[in-house]
Amino acid sequence: MERELALEIVRVTEAAALASGRWMGTGKKNEADQAATTAMRAVFESVQMEGVVVIGEGEMDEAPMLYIGEKLGQGNGMQVDVAVDPLEGTNIVAKGLWNAITVVAVAPRGTMLHAPDMYMEKIAVGPKAAGKVHLDATVKENLQAVAKAANKNISDVVAILLDRDRHQSIIEEIRSAGARIKLISDGDVAAAINTAFEDTGVDIMFGTGGAPEGVLAAAALKCLGGELQGRLKPANDEERERCKQMGLSNPEQILLMEDLIRGEDAIFAATGVTDGELLRGVRYLGNERATTHSLVMRAKTGTVRFIEARHQLNKKPHLVFV
Repeated sequence: MERELALEIVRVTEAAALASGRWMGTGKKNEADQAATTAMRAVFESVQMEGVVVIGEGEMDEAPMLYIGEKLGQGNGMQVDVAVDPLEGTNIVAKGLWNAITVVAVAPRGTMLHAPDMYMEKIAVGPKAAGKVHLDATVKENLQAVAKAANKNISDVVAILLDRDRHQSIIEEIRSAGARIKLISDGDVAAAINTAFEDTGVDIMFGTGGAPEGVLAAAALKCLGGELQGRLKPANDEERERCKQMGLSNPEQILLMEDLIRGEDAIFAATGVTDGELLRGVRYLGNERATTHSLVMRAKTGTVRFIEARHQLNKKPHLVFV
C-alpha cells in the first residue's frame, strides 16, 4: 500500500471525531453515530483508493451509509479492504464517559476477514506477551504468562474487560489469580490497543465482544506487534451458516492474527472523541477552532504516529454538524 494512504485515512477519523464530538454528553447516541458516519463517508470520497467495506455498519438494506460491500474512495488508487467503526462507544459519547474513538483500518484487497456481526471470544496482549498467551489456556495461565513476559508480579498485572454479566466467571478467575481488573462499559477496540502501550496501565484483554471489533483490534495490534486471538460464538444455526458463507468452514475455530489480517501490511487510524488513557478527546476552542488527537500506524514499516491537529471549522463546512 502507498504510505500516503496512512495520512489520508487519519483525515477520515479526524472528521468523524469532530462531527460526533458535538454530541458528547447530550444523551443522544444515535445522533452522534450518524454525525460520525456522515462525516467519515464525506471525507472518504476524497481519498485516492479503490476501497470496499468488509467491516461496516451492517448490510446494504440495514444501513444507508458505510454498509458491507460499499465502495469507497475516488476509485483510482490501490485496491483495499476497509474496516470502519465510525464511532466506537456511542453510549460513551452520549454519557460523556472515557475512551470513545473513531476507527478505520485498511489492508490490501482480500486480506481482511469478513467477520459477521456476532459475538467473538477474544484475548489480546501487547508485543511483550505476543506468542505467550492462548485462548484455550486458563485465565490464570495467561495472566502468569503476561506477568513473566513483563517481568511483573501477578498482583501488578491489570486485565481489562467489558462489564457484562457473561464475564462474571472470568472476573472471579482473575481475582482468584491475584491480578487486578479494569471494567469498561463499552469500547473493546480501545481496550485491546491499550494493552500495547505501557503508559495505559493495561496488560491483557479478556472477554466476549463484537466480531467486527475483533478484526479492527487485530489490525491495530498487527501494527504494534501485539496479538489478538478470537473465536466466533454463533448463537444459532443461521449465524453458523452465515460464517460458512463468509468462508469459515469451522465457525468456532481459533482465529489467529494471520486469519484475521493476512499478509504483512495494514494501516490503522483512530481519533479520540472523548478522553482516554491513550488519546485525548476533541476540544472545541471557540472562534470555530477545534483540536484532535489521533493515532495512525502501519504494520509493514512498524511506524506509529501520534498526531495533534488544529482545525479551522469554518473552512470545513461539510464537517460541521449542529
